[in-house]
Amino acid sequence: MARARTSGSLSDVRQQLGERIADLSKRATRLSPLDIHAQMDAIREVAAINGLAALECLAHRSAQLALLPGHRVSVQCCLEHMDEALSSNRSTDTNAILAALAIRLH
Repeated sequence: MARARTSGSLSDVRQQLGERIADLSKRATRLSPLDIHAQMDAIREVAAINGLAALECLAHRSAQLALLPGHRVSVQCCLEHMDEALSSNRSTDTNAILAALAIRLH
């Protein structure tokens, strides 16, 4: 699979992921745990295809958390921080936010 390498396409991917995260965040309270898992897995897949390893791992963990009791709070927290990370213009900030969140979840 081709990986996104140019800044324009990476920007497009980040925007697409941001839209998916925002949509899931709005609808999460009405979705079943399995639906949330599927949506997070779709986010993970897009991140994986485009070489966003930190986001891929975090989305994978969030998908797992969606299936556990108390999932709504943990998933909402993950979505908020993922959105913050993707909104950053600096990749170092993005990675720092995602790494901090990953540590917090473990």
